[in-house]
Amino acid sequence: MRNGVILLGVIACAFAASDAPEPLTAVGRIELPGVEGRFDHFTFDAATGRLFVAALGNNSIEIIDTRSATRVTSARGVDEPQGLGFAPTGRLIVANGGTGDVQIREGQDLRIVATVKTAGDADNVRYDPTARRAYVGVGSGALIEIDPASGKKLGDVRLAAHPESFQLERAGTRIFVNVPNAHQIAVIDRPSMSVTATWKVAAAAANYPMALDEDGKRLFVVCRNPARGLVYDITSGTMTTAFEAVGDADDVFWDAARKRLYVIGGQGFVDAFQRQSDDRYMRIAHMATGSGARTGLFIPDAARLFIAVPHRGSQTPGILVFSTND
Repeated sequence: MRNGVILLGVIACAFAASDAPEPLTAVGRIELPGVEGRFDHFTFDAATGRLFVAALGNNSIEIIDTRSATRVTSARGVDEPQGLGFAPTGRLIVANGGTGDVQIREGQDLRIVATVKTAGDADNVRYDPTARRAYVGVGSGALIEIDPASGKKLGDVRLAAHPESFQLERAGTRIFVNVPNAHQIAVIDRPSMSVTATWKVAAAAANYPMALDEDGKRLFVVCRNPARGLVYDITSGTMTTAFEAVGDADDVFWDAARKRLYVIGGQGFVDAFQRQSDDRYMRIAHMATGSGARTGLFIPDAARLFIAVPHRGSQTPGILVFSTND
């Protein structure tokens, strides 16, 4: 062990040519001793290099310094944290599934400066840096809008069932929301906070993770039953193609620079898919991670993919670090 990191050997990828670099290379592991239960979603502070990890089963937020690859501390006072968002002003938005409230925290000690009550089961969080607004999926079917600066709820929109992953357009005003129990994707207009369309999800069920390729006008939805990736045209709302993927996926990320999709599955693997010219997606990597390792975060500027591995039997808790290569 060196500086809290156990270096890993490169896991061979059966899909890559022998003389080409691996699409994903395991470059390290950050140990999280004493952290029990499953992990949920991450967020990142680019200014300080801190990675925030929602340790749902441990009722903590694990703070990682990605520059030194070490755990800095654990923040308590949370109840089943599920979603996290970070505002460049230095405020962390924490969605608690247990109490159902949303905490606004700040400072090195992540002290609570505001709390927003919700309908319960506060889940995924997204932050809009242009409008300086946070959005949180809650309850049996709603998305709420929060001002992290004031700690106030600004509005909400009703949905057909509990929302899972959702994505915000950068150049537009839409939010695309997975609503698995309604077998749909809801499209929300941010200024009016209203549902403007619903797209049917029929090719598979349990559509939880989602990623957006706004430039390519494609929305990626990964389902668990069966384990498939579905691709939607965001102009028409129609599904263009589908492909098999790792099972029990809970996070998926689009790598715009490499035209590549990373799917993290609790089955114990991370898949990388390369987009082909005819809107097909070829699996180019299928790399072992760990049982139940289904959440993480891709940081494009660092070309790094972080994946949380829970404690299961002899499997110890930690964060795997992968380099995403050309």
